Amino acid sequence: MEVIFIILPLAIGLAALAVYAFARAVRGGQYDDLDTPALRILTEDQDAAHSSARPPTSSTADAGRSSLPPAG
Repeated sequence: MEVIFIILPLAIGLAALAVYAFARAVRGGQYDDLDTPALRILTEDQDAAHSSARPPTSSTADAGRSSLPPAG
């Protein structure tokens, strides 16, 4: 009978922890968009093929030039 004094508070604490974790995930936007990740696999290969053919952006090109010493 004494085990109920350990098990019952432990079960209530674990249930409260689960409710807290679920509420935090909902507030954090974890469950906002459930459809897009399932559809992303259909277009992922096309996006990867296009991204490798793109020229580098100006920010990556300028980053390499800024480390060179001045000419002269």
